Amino acid sequence: LATRHPRIEIRFSYVTRGDAEAVNAKVLVKVRDLESQFSKVTAGAVGKVELLGAAELWTRANSAPSYTLTLPFQESITHGTSHIVLVKIRDYLAFLRDEDGSLRRHIFDWNVRDYQGEVEVNREIRASLVDANSPQFWWLNNGVTIVCSRVSTVGKEHSLDDVQIVNGLQTSHTLHRTLEELAVSETEHPALERLLQVRVLVTEDAGVRDRVIRATNRQTSVPVASLHATDEIQRQIEKYFLENDWFYDRRKNYYRNQGRPASRVVSIPLLAQAVMAMGLSQPHNSRSRPSSLLKDNTEYKRIFSADIPLTVYLWLARTQSDVDSFLASEVAGAPAAERTNLRFHLAMLAAAELMGRRVRSPKQLKQLAADGRHSISERLLEQLQLLRGHFEEHASRTGDTQDKIAKRSDFVESLLGAAGYL
Repeated sequence: LATRHPRIEIRFSYVTRGDAEAVNAKVLVKVRDLESQFSKVTAGAVGKVELLGAAELWTRANSAPSYTLTLPFQESITHGTSHIVLVKIRDYLAFLRDEDGSLRRHIFDWNVRDYQGEVEVNREIRASLVDANSPQFWWLNNGVTIVCSRVSTVGKEHSLDDVQIVNGLQTSHTLHRTLEELAVSETEHPALERLLQVRVLVTEDAGVRDRVIRATNRQTSVPVASLHATDEIQRQIEKYFLENDWFYDRRKNYYRNQGRPASRVVSIPLLAQAVMAMGLSQPHNSRSRPSSLLKDNTEYKRIFSADIPLTVYLWLARTQSDVDSFLASEVAGAPAAERTNLRFHLAMLAAAELMGRRVRSPKQLKQLAADGRHSISERLLEQLQLLRGHFEEHASRTGDTQDKIAKRSDFVESLLGAAGYL
């Protein structure tokens, strides 16, 4: 190969689960020595040493390989490197599907929700497709937004690198499902020739991409929790849960659509409520404001923090699930309204008993999570009786309903005092 003047690079990788930002000085000296010695003994080649720690390993494990998809179009408006195009539904479906006709699910990874099923908007999309006399599809539909890293154009075909559909998942799924069903009875359907509007935005800036996701998904009703679905901490929690056969519903309905057991599916709001109740001893906030917990950025960062071990998040989810299962049992004998009011207070008492004191930070639960220690039903029954008695005493003294009492901070303080965990 020497006569062809190849460019040769040899890479030495030193991989640990440590912190690549805190490398010992002796290791750095060895890095420089290795690169220097290599260049002296190997003519025409470059030697490079890379130090990979836990953060770098996570980045590599969580990154998808680069890929390119082609999208034929009928008309296109171009501004800079981005485009607005009209695409035949037939061509868009080919863009969405892989070789065996299944959806390319990885291109929806940055969408904040999964398919929502037979909701009104999806029924309307389906109806417009089935109706042979319906107007052009792009007249009736807001279209699809695609973010990619690069676009090249030849004739009337765009080639898109690293495609992510950040808005239009409901439209895409409904097109796929409806026309797949129609194809069973008809080889061709007029809807295949109708046009869909697609916005193709070119950016590799994660901040810009997230702004596009939030902006395009605020035009329809999206829960606040779903707008955090693309955060790095949410991805880490989802991956850790999955490794332990639990399912963190970062994208609403994603695991339900896969048929996963409901008892092991945990939503973003529920995990936030569990953290607030057991990790911060504030079950009244879990009960009274489940949505607003995630609206305030300071509160959100207190609940979802890289400083909290992933083991703690899983422990909290499992413990809340155990408490909820107990309250639904015949032994507890709790009607639905009572379960709603008591579930987070009972979870707080369970965590406090296991700790032997009031929990003020989720990080305090690290050892419990590592040991896999959870409350048992006998102790939950005793704690439930204490909780019911304290509710009754508070109601007789204040005249308030159970629902109102469950949302008050002074009740929580008196409950912790009565249980001996102040």
